[in-house]
Amino acid sequence: MQFVEEIVVDEFLPTVRSMLAAALRERGLTQSEVAEMLGISQSAVSKYAHGDVTTNDRVVSDERVEALVEELADGLAAGDVTPVRALIEIEILIRELEGGGDLLAQLHEEAVPQLAEHDSSFRVHDPENELRTSERVLSSLRRGLRILENASGFTTLIPAVGSNLVACTPGAEDVDDVAGVPGRIFDVKGQTTVPASPEFGVSEHVATVLLAARSRGAEVSAAINVTYDRELLGALEERGHVAAEFDESEDIASSVAVAIGDEPDATVLYQTGGMGIEPLIYVLGSDAESVADDVRSLS
Repeated sequence: MQFVEEIVVDEFLPTVRSMLAAALRERGLTQSEVAEMLGISQSAVSKYAHGDVTTNDRVVSDERVEALVEELADGLAAGDVTPVRALIEIEILIRELEGGGDLLAQLHEEAVPQLAEHDSSFRVHDPENELRTSERVLSSLRRGLRILENASGFTTLIPAVGSNLVACTPGAEDVDDVAGVPGRIFDVKGQTTVPASPEFGVSEHVATVLLAARSRGAEVSAAINVTYDRELLGALEERGHVAAEFDESEDIASSVAVAIGDEPDATVLYQTGGMGIEPLIYVLGSDAESVADDVRSLS
């Protein structure tokens, strides 16, 4: 089993570093200067520049790789491009080359021939394929949950019904497109407890709030419910959130849609409870990590 990321680490990056080190030396930079720019040792620069590192001929001969290396070398040498910007540009190229049928995809399929025989309806190297999209959502959700688990006072924000942190795919249409924690998040003896790994289609309640907000044009992809408190609401507003109240005693999806319609910029929704209904605050955001960070700041 070999992942495309291993191809990137073992073959692509050493080749690009070698090309970039040599190009920078050709432009008059010292080994020390090149080492600082590339974040490597001077001895590594020497090896790269003198061809003592094994490179991949197909990466070297790729016109896009060659063009980017020359562009970055010019910019780094002149001070017009920062090392961080160079890193971003290389990352962008890597994603392009991972596309179905492109250079890194070809190298990967040659290393793992079974990939080429896989069902053609599934493109492992397509960054927008359904599996990759779902995995990105779950990965973001797991990171958000770790933030909450490590937040010392989060348990005080967990309502009696439990909390749930959810996140959805870009084109989410129903609860099956929203991932959450099976069984919700609870306070167990003062410890934030996540009973199981996140899955899709397991949080109807918070997912419904998120989907309803999105249906009215809210640019949000994640949400969490916490206990209602006027001071918490004020603290969220101080952080730049816009709050809108809705009536959960009515149809929740319709009530949320109305609230968002009245306050399109709302990223905090709340209801103050009723007969048999616990008052709650829902914090919405662009991803699970940012939502978790907002909530952590309250604890």
